[in-house]
Amino acid sequence: MIPKTLAEVAELAASGESFDLSMADFLDGFFWNPSQAALAASPKRLAGALPQGEVADAYLAAAAEWLAWKFNLQPPKWAFEEDRALRRPWFASQLASLRAVLLWESPAPFRSRNLFVSANALNRA
Repeated sequence: MIPKTLAEVAELAASGESFDLSMADFLDGFFWNPSQAALAASPKRLAGALPQGEVADAYLAAAAEWLAWKFNLQPPKWAFEEDRALRRPWFASQLASLRAVLLWESPAPFRSRNLFVSANALNRA
């Protein structure tokens, strides 16, 4: 199944599908046909359901805010819930040499949730 909403990304991940692949599939469709509806429904919480569920919860919120900004949509309220941010920083790479780059490049919706990713983390080819 190809997810059409961020909520469906979370459902697929909770059922054992790859979070990364589900997110990539969602982004492919969203970039082709961006819509408020794709961001609106609050995704189920993945904290406790996946090994890095807290990261996935924060990532979904950051993605919703960033996509809303990029496509001039209203960001969903659920994306700003306090528990959709990490208490400790998480870096997309464990290489110490890349941490400074990720700190500098990470888009604001990710930084505000203690996620440090590349500037093009949500871009698709």
